[in-house]
Amino acid sequence: MTLASLPDSRWLSDVRWLHAVAAAAFLAVSLPQTALNAQGLQSPETVDRIVGSQVNQEEAKTTAEIGKVNSAIDRTRENISTVRKTSKLDKVDIVFLTDAARSEGGPPPAIENKVRQHQDDVTELRKEIEANALLYNAIESRRVLAEDVLAVEFDDPGKIVIYAAAKPSG
Repeated sequence: MTLASLPDSRWLSDVRWLHAVAAAAFLAVSLPQTALNAQGLQSPETVDRIVGSQVNQEEAKTTAEIGKVNSAIDRTRENISTVRKTSKLDKVDIVFLTDAARSEGGPPPAIENKVRQHQDDVTELRKEIEANALLYNAIESRRVLAEDVLAVEFDDPGKIVIYAAAKPSG
């Protein structure tokens, strides 16, 4: 009676090595294509496709917006849950409070004190914005850091206003 012989271990190791080389070659060939397909956020059309919403920006002085900003900061706790649940918006407005930017010394005392009063909520809001793909890509498209967001306001259904202590880039 003859036993069928099993392939020796050297042959199995050669086959495994060949599979590993083939997989590495496949990855090496596909990576450059992946880089070419990546979309930047410089184009408004690209931003609209990724975010799925119209992203607008405006510049304002804190003196003109102080009431709205402080009111929005007061409502940060309730806005956190809305940010968490937001997956589609018709319009995203980013209001750059240019005179509140770090390069200008930061927000004026009235806003800075309000942020300090709600510090934990504002920190949580910023984390939720970073975790929300739609909102993160919206602010990223305008080169706003989450740490510069002071507050958000949901004015109408499908619309958010993001107040940022920053200057527009470029």
